[in-house]
Amino acid sequence: MAELIEIPKRGSKAARLKKGQALKMINTHGHQVVDTWAFNAADLNEFMSMEHMRAMLCTIFPKQGDYLYTNQRRPILRMEEDTSPGIHDTLMAACDVYRYQLLGCTDYHENCTDNLVACMREIGLEAPETPSPLNMWMNIPVGTSGATEWQAPVSKPGDYVVLRAEMDCIVAMSACPQDIIPVNAGNPVEVHFEIID
Repeated sequence: MAELIEIPKRGSKAARLKKGQALKMINTHGHQVVDTWAFNAADLNEFMSMEHMRAMLCTIFPKQGDYLYTNQRRPILRMEEDTSPGIHDTLMAACDVYRYQLLGCTDYHENCTDNLVACMREIGLEAPETPSPLNMWMNIPVGTSGATEWQAPVSKPGDYVVLRAEMDCIVAMSACPQDIIPVNAGNPVEVHFEIID
C-alpha cells in the first residue's frame, strides 16, 4: 500500500520520481488547485514547460494519455489517468507576492512561487527559476474573443490524476493559497498524493 502524503493547505511538497514510477495526485475536497512543476533530476534547467507543451500538443488542455513536455521538447511526464472533467490550466503564471499586492494585500500572503522554493529546499534543491506551472484543476475559461475568466474548479472530491515519469524527475506541487478570487472556490484546503510503481 502506497503512503498517502498530505500537501497542507497553502503549502507545498516535492517528490522524487524514478523513470517509470508514477505520482497520483488527489483533489481531496474537489475544489483545490495544485500548481505543478516537474524538473529533470539530472539537470534542473530542463523542466516541464507550458509553452513548449502547448506547441507539442496543439491544445491548452492536456488530457489523459498525453505526454507533458520540457523546455527541450522531451516528454518528462505522461498523464496516465485523469478522473476529473479534464479542466486544467496551462496559461496562468504561479501566484506571487506581486499578484497579491495588486489584489490589495498589504501584508505577506502565501503564494505558489514561494511554495516552489520552499518545497525544493526541503529536499535539498534550488529551482533555477519559477517556470509557468501546470495548474491542475484550475478553471480558466477562454472565450471566442480570447478573453479569460477566473472560475472555481469543476472537479469533485476524490478526483485524481496519475502522472507517470518518462525520466528521473522532481515533481513539485503547491496547494494554491489563492483566497481572493474564486479559483479555489475561495477556500484553499489540503490535497494528497502518493507514489506508485
